[in-house]
Amino acid sequence: MKKPMQEHILAVASSLFQTRGINATGVDTIVAEAEIAKMTLYKYFRTKEELILAVLRQADDELRFWITERLSRPDVKPSGKLLTFLDAMEEWISAPGFTGLPFQKASSEFPQAENPIHQFSAGISAEFRAYIAELAAESGAKDPQALAMQLSLLIEGAAMTEQIVKGSGAAASARKAAMTLIESSVGKAMR
Repeated sequence: MKKPMQEHILAVASSLFQTRGINATGVDTIVAEAEIAKMTLYKYFRTKEELILAVLRQADDELRFWITERLSRPDVKPSGKLLTFLDAMEEWISAPGFTGLPFQKASSEFPQAENPIHQFSAGISAEFRAYIAELAAESGAKDPQALAMQLSLLIEGAAMTEQIVKGSGAAASARKAAMTLIESSVGKAMR
């Protein structure tokens, strides 16, 4: 269980990383914005890298929880989970406060494949695809892995586009394209 100060530091760092960039946000900026002593930061996170990984882990956990909550509603049937997932992703990406996918931003700021932050981000991306593949399999997709790759490309591309151009409608466009792919893979119109 996280302590209140640890949660505070994570919230401040997350906001700064999302709005200013990870490399552009130094420890001194985090300390100043959080209104804490540098030693307090290092009490909870030994290094900036450890803090970055914690922010990425928390963002991933929050998105998973948000999606799981929508998929576990009693009116959502196993065969309809993939469509509910698409609805949730469209809602999330289109939200006014959306600032992008943290793992995309982190991997672009740490592009070296051997970097732990890049590796962690790549792992989140792979888990995201695997989750979509599970939903695709439950929906009866012919090739759940291929469909998951296609859908993740659409979702991640829509997220990047919306991050660059607010109100772009990218999520809605991606959802339309996703529906075509799903209907082709499942062999029937869904819902």
